[in-house]
Amino acid sequence: MRTYPTVEIALWTEDAIVLMDWLETVDFDEVPSEHKAVKQALTDLASRLEEVVPYESPMTPERVATAQEAVSRGMGR
Repeated sequence: MRTYPTVEIALWTEDAIVLMDWLETVDFDEVPSEHKAVKQALTDLASRLEEVVPYESPMTPERVATAQEAVSRGMGR
């Protein structure tokens, strides 16, 4: 199996929950991009978040709503 170089990104848990929720519902074919690799990168990100986020915080509708509120705080909403 071929391995590739990796990077580590530290995300605020709330951001990770919001991103994971969005990535689970978005149609990647509808996301504007100039290259098909963007779809694959988003798929890879979703897979990685699915491996990590539920262990950090259960993905209940209430938890997602709390995370969305926390992330959007200060955005004028």
